Amino acid sequence: MFAAFFYLLRQRGLDVSLNEWMTLLEGMEKGLHHSTLTGFYHLCRAVVVKSETEFDRFDQVFLEFFKDVPYTGELPEELMNWLNHPSDDLRRTVEELRGAGFPEEDLETLLRRLEQKLKEQTEEHNGGRYWVGTQGFTPWGNSGWHPNGLRIGGESMHRTAMAVAGERKFRDFRKDNTLDTRQFQMAFRTLRQLSAQEQSTEKELDVDATIHDTCENAGRLEIRYKNPRKNTVKVLMLMDSGGSMDYYSGLCSQLFQAATRSNHFKELHTYYFHNCIYGDLYNGPRLWQDGKTATEWLLQNFDASYKVIIVGDAAMNPYELREKQFDWRIQRYGASGLEWLELLKKHFPYLIWMNPEPTPTQPGFWGQTHYQLSQMFPMFQLTAEGLETGMKRLMARR
Repeated sequence: MFAAFFYLLRQRGLDVSLNEWMTLLEGMEKGLHHSTLTGFYHLCRAVVVKSETEFDRFDQVFLEFFKDVPYTGELPEELMNWLNHPSDDLRRTVEELRGAGFPEEDLETLLRRLEQKLKEQTEEHNGGRYWVGTQGFTPWGNSGWHPNGLRIGGESMHRTAMAVAGERKFRDFRKDNTLDTRQFQMAFRTLRQLSAQEQSTEKELDVDATIHDTCENAGRLEIRYKNPRKNTVKVLMLMDSGGSMDYYSGLCSQLFQAATRSNHFKELHTYYFHNCIYGDLYNGPRLWQDGKTATEWLLQNFDASYKVIIVGDAAMNPYELREKQFDWRIQRYGASGLEWLELLKKHFPYLIWMNPEPTPTQPGFWGQTHYQLSQMFPMFQLTAEGLETGMKRLMARR
């Protein structure tokens, strides 16, 4: 049964074993899918998907295979329960809309009109274009359609398995997607393993040792303590700003917020540059001339124990990287960007480059510098998987 679906799952990269497929068929024999396509969707996903990072891929394959299957199921029971707890749902809906930035004047207008309708309305209405109800075209109620309305109670009417899969609500769990602040914070949490235990008169409960020793003692409680851990991670973050990086300004802002909110660092210092690092770094993303720090000063004041994260797309005109730059302060040519990067690489053994763009396989004119720098530095893409791999690289012993 569904052998073609089994082979399609494997073809699209989901590692579904024969034992898991037999378990799925056994579950269907026991009626766990409730003889519906939606039930089969949930049962199949529960059995064959091993990680939440695969949910989105499973949904895409399910939609691909079953998209032409007609849906003849009956309406869910919830739809027949008209306006379940309307006052509670209305209050919650209003709070969610305000939190999402819904235009205040439009919201207030809808609420005033809704209040007037409820004063006039005396019975349930399903369908129609005037009263509050279900399956209609007014802005109030549920299970209908209106481009700018308030859903009260119930749920969306078209909940076929294909519609559920088509929503792709799990795309943010994928490891190859662009990051959000939560994923940045989860990746930074990896660096907690670099914290060290310090000798202190104050102790903290060692949960793992307590559980282990209690089990070894036949269930008799044995409480164990340990020295507290102290953050020892010092991070230096250098971020490209302006030009082609404007497209990724939101992503870089999330990275900065996650880093500054993290409590896993003993120190965090952030500086900015444009396209390439030269003799000066900037203290803010606007690259103001009165807020500069000499790169030489940075090399003198930050030792090799710092973990360095360079963030940028590495895209520039090749001369910006390779040619010597004119220093207006001393009125002569100084080191090239490539020479400054070589100094950073030599000084900081714990250094990675996070790039929002994938490394080009056949670099054109604007991809030359990206490709060259990817050969020079450990470069990872700004995805959940890439950042996690980069954090592990920073933890590797040198």
